Amino acid sequence: MHKYEIIIYWSNEDNVFVAEVPELPGCMAHGDTHATALANANEAIQLWIDTAHEDGISVPEPKGERLILA
Repeated sequence: MHKYEIIIYWSNEDNVFVAEVPELPGCMAHGDTHATALANANEAIQLWIDTAHEDGISVPEPKGERLILA
């Protein structure tokens, strides 16, 4: 599990839980449950980091202040 802040909320429009990672621009995932959205967000974080390394983009250090589950 990564130490980046993950915000999870329900999307009425998409009928899923959406997980956003504000510290990593464009990094988000979704799932039918909180747990699935969180697991998918952790996979998205790893993909974001791997892609950043491949492209020579710096990866911000996680603030590690909190985990928000809405």
